[in-house]
Amino acid sequence: MKLSRPAALLAALVLAGCSSAIPVIKNQQSFVEVEVFYATDRARTGSTQPAFFYGGGRGTLEYGISAVSIPRLHKKGELESPSWWKLEFSEDPERHVILRQVAPLEAADFERVVAERAQASAGKDILVFVHGFNVTFEDALRRTAQIAYDLKFAGTPIAYSWPSQGSAAPLGYTTDETNVEWTEPHLRQFLVDLKAGAGAGVRIHLVAHSMGNRALTKVLRSLALDNRAALFNQVILAAPDIDREVFERDIAPAMLSAATRTTLYASSQDRALMLSAKVHNYARAGQSDPPLVYVPGLDTVDASGIDTSTLGHSYFADQPVLLNDLLLLLRNGMAPPARKLRALPPDAPRYWAFPQP
Repeated sequence: MKLSRPAALLAALVLAGCSSAIPVIKNQQSFVEVEVFYATDRARTGSTQPAFFYGGGRGTLEYGISAVSIPRLHKKGELESPSWWKLEFSEDPERHVILRQVAPLEAADFERVVAERAQASAGKDILVFVHGFNVTFEDALRRTAQIAYDLKFAGTPIAYSWPSQGSAAPLGYTTDETNVEWTEPHLRQFLVDLKAGAGAGVRIHLVAHSMGNRALTKVLRSLALDNRAALFNQVILAAPDIDREVFERDIAPAMLSAATRTTLYASSQDRALMLSAKVHNYARAGQSDPPLVYVPGLDTVDASGIDTSTLGHSYFADQPVLLNDLLLLLRNGMAPPARKLRALPPDAPRYWAFPQP
């Protein structure tokens, strides 16, 4: 596929080692640009527009880099988009988080550039985000950029985007369930190659949300069976849409050795997981009512009451309290007590919760 001129320029500058690869649009002082690498097994659509470059169909594993703009007036936790009730009918980098450019890279170039960026970063860190149900390729990259920006992440952010349909309709959910299972071998290969190519001293952190946890946890279980040493640093399982009993019995105990620390965030007010529990007839691992998931060696954090939005499902990325907790985890690897979390119960801690206001 022939790339648009801005995307071709982006790829060329990245390969040349230029860190300021994104052309200026409007007044640079009114927005900043976040460089987000990506790996995806979505099929290309044939469109040259960044938002529609990849669709919801199944493809082969591809790699690339993108440019996402964040407005200077960005509010921490927000994923600003045009709003009809604000009479906003088009994207504006001064007001909105926008995927502006997408440039595919060959696998070898991707591996080399990511390793160079990680080695050159202050903490030698890589952050991989695996999105959940009802997420487009565009929104996967926008969310990754927002998280990296809000956390002031000094390393290299990467979005792993599997072929979610980007639809909340029932058919979209069942298709996503099928595709998140289909993506597992691709995600495994990506993580194995990322670890092998990152170089000495690089810390790789993994964050999965909602249905994306199904693929990540099974991959980590598989990798843990193959390796005795921890391959990754911090693993964060946010609102996992996984059968709770299966997770406690079969998945969590077998996967924990793959990371230095694994943290699960759950909530009793997550309406999306309430609906999933009704659909599947069994509680989800990301729910804290019934009781929270308990597995020795896993830090389970009750985030109930943190998110006051309609669905209460995206608190991991849009609530400042939780973003601050993620920052302490990713930057310093702090245990729950050092992050000032409350032990539940106090005398024999099995779970953790945020301080009461």
